[in-house]
Amino acid sequence: MRTLRLVALAWWRSSLESWSWRSFMVTLVLDQTAGPLVGLLVWTAVDPASPEIRTYFLVLLAVQLSTVSYEDHTLCTSIFDGTLSDALLRPQPVLIQFIGTNLAIRSWHTVFGLPILVVVGIAADVRLDPWQVALAVPAIVVAGAVRFTFTTVLALSAFWTQRAAAVVALGNTLIMLLGGVAAPLFLLPSGLSDIGRLLPMWSMLGLPAEIAAGAVSANDLVVAFALQCAWLVLLTGAVVAVWRRGLRVFTAVGA
Repeated sequence: MRTLRLVALAWWRSSLESWSWRSFMVTLVLDQTAGPLVGLLVWTAVDPASPEIRTYFLVLLAVQLSTVSYEDHTLCTSIFDGTLSDALLRPQPVLIQFIGTNLAIRSWHTVFGLPILVVVGIAADVRLDPWQVALAVPAIVVAGAVRFTFTTVLALSAFWTQRAAAVVALGNTLIMLLGGVAAPLFLLPSGLSDIGRLLPMWSMLGLPAEIAAGAVSANDLVVAFALQCAWLVLLTGAVVAVWRRGLRVFTAVGA
C-alpha cells in the first residue's frame, strides 16, 4: 500500500508539472496519432467494408496514447545530467518517480487525445462492442506495463552510452513495425502472424486492439493473456538486472 501511495503522489506531482507545458503536450499527442491514423486510412482503402479494421485502428490509437513511454527523455536525462544521484538518496525505490511521470504523461495524452478519438470514431463509423471493449481493458493495462518495462530496459543503456536515446528510438520503431501499426497481424498470413504474436511488440499495442475488434478467439485469448504476462515478468526481471549492473558504473558529476 505504501508503494501505491508513493506512485499516486508521484503521478499527481508530475501531472501538475506536465500541465505547465501543455502546449508542447498537444504536439506530442499529434505525433503519436500519426501512425495509427495513417494505418487506418491505408487499410480501410484496402478493405472499405471491414468493420474490424476500423475498430482495430481506433482502439489501437487509444492504446498508443494510453501506453506511450518517454523514458528516453526522463530516465536517460536523469542519468546523463547526474540528477539520478538525488533520487538515489531518497528513502523510496528510485523508479517510483519515473513510473509516476510515465503515468502522468499517459494521462494527459489520453485527455488531449480524447477529442481525436471521438472524431475518428464518428468519421469511421466505428461501433464498439461493450463486451469486447471490457475484455480489452485488462490487456491495455498490462500492455502499458510491458511497454514501460521494455522502454526502461532500453533507456538504462544510458549507463553505458550517450546514444541511449537512439536505442530507445529503435525500440519504438520496432513497436510501430511489429506491434500492429504498419499491418494488423490478424490480416497477415498465418505463419507471419504466429511469429508476430510471439514478440513483445504485439503485447504492447496490437493485442488489446485485436481483442476489441473481435479478432481474437476465446481459446486464443487465454494464450494471449498468458504470453502478455510472461513478457511482463521477463522484462521486469531484465529491468532489475540491468538497473543493478548500471548502478555499479554510475558516476554523478556535480558541484
